[in-house]
Amino acid sequence: MNHLPDDLDNALSGSQGSHASLLSVHSVHPGQLMARIESYEGREKKGISDVRRTFCLFVTFDLLFVTLLWIIELNVNGGIENTLEKEVMQYDYYSSYFDIFLLAVFRFKVLILAYAVCRLRHWWAVALTTAVTSAFLLAKVILSKLFSQGAFGYVLPIISFILAWIETWFLDFKVLPQEAEEETRRLLVQDASERAALIQPPGGLSDGQFYSPPESEAGSDEEF
Repeated sequence: MNHLPDDLDNALSGSQGSHASLLSVHSVHPGQLMARIESYEGREKKGISDVRRTFCLFVTFDLLFVTLLWIIELNVNGGIENTLEKEVMQYDYYSSYFDIFLLAVFRFKVLILAYAVCRLRHWWAVALTTAVTSAFLLAKVILSKLFSQGAFGYVLPIISFILAWIETWFLDFKVLPQEAEEETRRLLVQDASERAALIQPPGGLSDGQFYSPPESEAGSDEEF
């Protein structure tokens, strides 16, 4: 039997956010449903979804980009060795960019640990990193003397602030909703396959199941 029951049809049509993809399950053959389930299981074996992998790559880009800007700043202000010793060994909150680099390292470690290693499906980790980043940068911009040190006094805080909020937006509006939709679709397809397997005879339909008795002669007793 190629079509699924009406109750599954109503359940699929009532789901939100994935109407077009879910309605395609109505006319899918059970063999095709099993193929879809195997594809979903293959995705789970990969351990991490494509959209989550993209998020982790962006988190890595955040760290590398801030590190690159910090190295450029070290080289512009008198050489890497001298400026590095001044900003790290003689750290000053009001004039050093080293803490902005450490802030990028903090975001990278927390987000990769939460969403790549632990595969967290909640927004609290990215909310923590964004809140800490925003509070620290606002305080540093207000209290420090970065604006008197050239263009990097503007660039590094602004870039760090923007990247932190892009990570929050990307996780909250792309990663988590898409993964929830994929999980819902997988459960619906699996349920549809199980119901179709129960409805369809295990051995298929044979010729004997379509047997019809021979017609009796007109006027005979067998006609009754």
